[in-house]
Amino acid sequence: MKPVLAILAALACLSARAERVEGTFEIKMSPASAPQHEGRTATGRMLLEKQYSGDLQAAGTGEMLTAMTDTKGSAAYVAIERITGTLKGKTGSFVVQHAGTMHGGDSQLAVTIVPDSGTGELAGISGRMSLKQVDRKHQYELDYVLP
Repeated sequence: MKPVLAILAALACLSARAERVEGTFEIKMSPASAPQHEGRTATGRMLLEKQYSGDLQAAGTGEMLTAMTDTKGSAAYVAIERITGTLKGKTGSFVVQHAGTMHGGDSQLAVTIVPDSGTGELAGISGRMSLKQVDRKHQYELDYVLP
């Protein structure tokens, strides 16, 4: 009987449909400590405060670690951010992990929802977020699945 339940659970997960929401956000960053310079690189720690608008009405708070080289366009950051608010009418919070690298004007960014970090009506959320800046406005797209 257990294999049948496992198969049904797997089918239920496969049938969950990913949804996409998008909108804008405002961000405020402040240094948590003075940057440390060594060699060609400065490392730092920043505090983040964000306000999301659109289908995600939420506040984000977190910490970011940075590494900036003396070569223009070469840098990296990692961050952990807790997002608390309402996603398409469902209230709760979840945590995202950021990992970004810039080199020669090209950038790579991965923002992933931390597994099992969802609370309230957002418990069980999974997915990823993309961030971009267009005409000096910060925009997000959130692709997610809720059980």
